Amino acid sequence: MARVRTVLVVDAANVVGARPDGWWKDRAGAARRLHEALLTAPVPHDVVVLVLEGGAKAGVRPGRDAHVRVVHAARDGDTEIAKQAREAAEAGREVTVVTADRALAANVAGVARVSGPSWLWDVLEETT
Repeated sequence: MARVRTVLVVDAANVVGARPDGWWKDRAGAARRLHEALLTAPVPHDVVVLVLEGGAKAGVRPGRDAHVRVVHAARDGDTEIAKQAREAAEAGREVTVVTADRALAANVAGVARVSGPSWLWDVLEETT
């Protein structure tokens, strides 16, 4: 029997915003740093979907880079994150969404597990 592929959908704005490191001065740079960290981190998922919105979109082009796929939200990030989670679940994937946004977490509860930004930061720091 084939193993079910796992997908991690990352609310980039929420994850970056969880650390008061001056990210608001350079949203594009913060998105780029998060993307780079996800490329090398020991994330326990087959695919990572990094959803960018607003000024952060200037930091990383949309598309796939190794196991990380960058998606630029056409509207708001929450709508795109929910869409990505649903599409992955409908394709038979096990989905985890990383966010601290309670409304978004409630919106994806039927299709995904939810982990907070601190969990992802812990994983990312394993490589440093």
